[in-house]
Amino acid sequence: MNKRQFFRLTAAALALGAMASAHAQTPVKFQLDWRFEGPSALFLQSEAKGYYKAAGLDVTIDAGNGSGGTVTRVASGTYDMGFADLAALMEFHANNPDAPNKPVAVMMVYNNTPAAVLALKKSGIQKPTDLNGKKLGAPVFDAGRKAFPIFEKANGVSNVAWTSMDPPLRETMLVRGDIDAITGFSFTSLLNLEARGVKTEDIVVMPYANYGVKLYGNVVIASPKMIQNNPAAIKAFLSAFARGAKEVMANPDASIASVRARDGIINVPLETRRLKLAIDSVVASPDARKEGFGQVNPGRLSLMASQVSDAFGTKSRVNPTAVWNGSFLPSAAELNILPPAKK
Repeated sequence: MNKRQFFRLTAAALALGAMASAHAQTPVKFQLDWRFEGPSALFLQSEAKGYYKAAGLDVTIDAGNGSGGTVTRVASGTYDMGFADLAALMEFHANNPDAPNKPVAVMMVYNNTPAAVLALKKSGIQKPTDLNGKKLGAPVFDAGRKAFPIFEKANGVSNVAWTSMDPPLRETMLVRGDIDAITGFSFTSLLNLEARGVKTEDIVVMPYANYGVKLYGNVVIASPKMIQNNPAAIKAFLSAFARGAKEVMANPDASIASVRARDGIINVPLETRRLKLAIDSVVASPDARKEGFGQVNPGRLSLMASQVSDAFGTKSRVNPTAVWNGSFLPSAAELNILPPAKK
């Protein structure tokens, strides 16, 4: 065998090996709850660093347009996994009791709901009871609006009137004075108000978690088909995700590059701040540190199931054991990813 034949055979062998390796990658279609913004780095970091591929996965991450849509698309089989609000998942389960393909939560990421009530100080609203008789605004599908009856009950609020609008108009209408307060994700609506010229010190933020509403927030969900046919892929995904999320929380400024790689026109300083706000308020929250990243407290989960059933007026009661499956979680060491608590 001459050198030319040797190199030709070697190149062919390498090509075949690469093809075999590519075929060995398990495809996973994953949908986020919203567009590519700062908090997306928690998932995109592992894509950028090749951690999913190293785990034997060919992961495709797409932007979403709301948790309800993500749950529906995972249920339909369009996506294998996704990131969605646990309340939206519970609502789907309870309103579709006979559906054969109800997704299941497999990892807790936002240990607390990001939902909050926001108002301007000039309105005189400073505490929940100041909302009595006021006009609130939010899209009809907003997580905070749907869960507002729970906030209402916990804080003695009554007699509020709702105005509906598309998401881009929510903060604008508050600034214009068309409404007295809004519900929304704290780290999104706060920044949106600032972008409309409102100073941070002139904004009142009442996070649900700080006012007696201990709802869980966003979770990683998986389709029943994937749970049955490829549980190893779910475990591999969660391990790879945790590896990247740990890096994101340790260095948010650097990891925002993974978001910019997917959307080159993002405002980097703004999205970096949004990411940090999300980490501090819902990912590495005191409740998350107490319960452990990725996990749920059974009693708290059962209470949330009951609260969602009542507040959302579901067709059937939410079964907490049907919406959660923690058997795919990585080891305790792999889940030890929260940054040191701030003093």
